[in-house]
Amino acid sequence: MSHILVVDDEKTIRQALTEILEDESYEVSQAADGEEAWGLLESNQYDAVLCDIKMPKLDGIELLDKVVEAGIDVPFIMISAHGTIETAVDATKKGAYDFIQKPPDLNRLLLTVRNALDKSTLQTETKRLKKKINKAFDIVGESAAITDIKQTIEKVAPTDARVLITGENGTGKELVAKWLHDKSARAGSPLVEVNCAAIPSELIESELFGHEKGSFTSAHKQRSGKFEQANGGTLFLDEIGDMSLSAQAKVLRALQESQVTRVGGDKKIKVDVRVLAATNKDLKKEIEEGNFREDLYHRLSVMIIQVPALRDRKDDIPLLVDHFLNQISNEYGTAPKAISDGAIKQLKEYAWTGNIRELRNIVERLIIMSNDEITEADVKKYVEI
Repeated sequence: MSHILVVDDEKTIRQALTEILEDESYEVSQAADGEEAWGLLESNQYDAVLCDIKMPKLDGIELLDKVVEAGIDVPFIMISAHGTIETAVDATKKGAYDFIQKPPDLNRLLLTVRNALDKSTLQTETKRLKKKINKAFDIVGESAAITDIKQTIEKVAPTDARVLITGENGTGKELVAKWLHDKSARAGSPLVEVNCAAIPSELIESELFGHEKGSFTSAHKQRSGKFEQANGGTLFLDEIGDMSLSAQAKVLRALQESQVTRVGGDKKIKVDVRVLAATNKDLKKEIEEGNFREDLYHRLSVMIIQVPALRDRKDDIPLLVDHFLNQISNEYGTAPKAISDGAIKQLKEYAWTGNIRELRNIVERLIIMSNDEITEADVKKYVEI
């Protein structure tokens, strides 16, 4: 049942609005002025507020200002007998959901309340889903190396500095890239990922920069590339160490000039893109062997974040296992399984050549194959130790 707060200094109006809303099966609380309403809003949760503008002590606009400043997320429907277009515009600019003149039309009032409640429900669900998604992409761990990475991300993310993320396969380099994007001013714009190792060398330039119709045999229509798609946001070049030298030269030019040219075209297209790159290779060694451009390396490595292998952060294994037990059980729609201390100890002794990715797969295997509790015997049986 939705709970609505009615704020009005006239008792007859408060009571009339309360009766109307209660007839629609809403739960209703009342406040006689802005100060009383503020006290209720600080200590209770409401789904919507019907608020008069002209009131003693604290008027409706002042109350709305306090609510917005305090970060209390509740839709305000302002009501007033002295309303003007300027008043309505001012109220909505300050964050009010809608403005209704007194005496309110009953149908208009109820429709506005229903719409405000629908919007509130949708926003709540969106926040819940975002929280769930973000939790799934947590960087889990309290080791010195992981703590240092988190602190670095907090400092670097708000800037537009390019970051080179290094580490073995399965260590979670893509999570670092996601955190850098999500904590940046570009978070509302796209994060576009390109796996440079998965795209044939003859297609990588088309993938990155797009192509014009007829520029090669299978180019049946014009296509924008990843740089254009990431405009205003972030481009994540994963496994950049596998990129061809030809593509590297064009990426370098794009970074230098902040513009790209589609394959088969000559028009220069301006792009505003923050580039993050990742690799499991030693790029300095690749430079010595002639496989990677030194000038591109220096363009990409304004900041370098080294993601440690799991074998170098084994103290994080209990936290990671607990995280995966909850995450995977939630995906399966089952209660999380318990795990014994002996099982955790056994997991900490494993070599973990596949790093975090391998650990998650093994936790999933143990959830499937074990009984109510994952034991040391289960680990010995289902993990090759």
